[in-house]
Amino acid sequence: MSFKETYVNSFLKNRNGLLLAGGIGLTVAGLGLGYKYLKKPEKVTRVGVVTQLLIHPLKSGKAVSVGLAECQQMGLKYGELQDRHWLVITEDGHFVTGRQEPRLVLVSLTSEKGQTCLNGPGMEELRFPLLQPDNAVINCRVFSTDIQGRDCGDEASGWLTHFLGAGKTFRLVHFEPHMSPRRAADVEPLFPQNEKVVYPDMGPIMLLSEASLNDLNSRLENGVTVAQFRPSIVVSGCEAFEEDSWEDIQIGNVRLHRVMACGRCKFTTVDPETGVVTGKQPLETLKSYRMCDPAQKSIYQSAPLFGQVYIVNKTGVLQVGDVVHKISH
Repeated sequence: MSFKETYVNSFLKNRNGLLLAGGIGLTVAGLGLGYKYLKKPEKVTRVGVVTQLLIHPLKSGKAVSVGLAECQQMGLKYGELQDRHWLVITEDGHFVTGRQEPRLVLVSLTSEKGQTCLNGPGMEELRFPLLQPDNAVINCRVFSTDIQGRDCGDEASGWLTHFLGAGKTFRLVHFEPHMSPRRAADVEPLFPQNEKVVYPDMGPIMLLSEASLNDLNSRLENGVTVAQFRPSIVVSGCEAFEEDSWEDIQIGNVRLHRVMACGRCKFTTVDPETGVVTGKQPLETLKSYRMCDPAQKSIYQSAPLFGQVYIVNKTGVLQVGDVVHKISH
């Protein structure tokens, strides 16, 4: 057999394999090109600047203002302070907030160098260890979901019981890293099934703009402060309620995704400086112009909307002065 005949026979035997390989190659190349051209590019638009970062270590307690914070999956963190990682409970484990005990807004909780500190008007400062591994782990109830907390001891319990003066015993618990967090979707189905939170009502991050607060104050006889609404991030440089449309934002290297608006309740009527319910404001005014679309009534019921709740898609560090970018496709 000549060289030419040998070559032709070999080609005929391998033709199908070559055609198959070529087809696969073209398909892969086509898919790659298709993805390249079908993937919508991101549009990045500057929408504001971070003016405040606020950590609320104790649920319903005073905020700690920081210039820099880690933005973790379950909220802001600065040193030993993590957002809503301490909780006041009744003796049977049910959570207590400023809705039931308005004076809780006057309680300051800080923690540094392994020592946690409680402060409040007319009270002596109480210090106790951050870690108390010999103390009981208590099963707690936050809304309709169960979560654990490490009891902070009898001294902390006595301090809170005396300060709140409600004629019943309260205890303080602390969430530790080895404990199981709550599923946000168990409270509000709009959240992803795998989204975890500790003691917040719903999501890990709440954002509010200064312009929205100023708009509200323009309608009130007596103005209110951002402390009335307990956000994690305060933003300036945008129009009032512009944050309602920020579905995805980037601040520094942190990415946040908006899940829902923050429905407001009677807690907003507690004066953060006195711990006293001031009447119906600002809730009544918010109800006059910040109600949800009728199609969303099943989500928000009769609660007016003020601020936006986010989940953390990419963790990182936030700083006051960081530019806020809206991400769109």
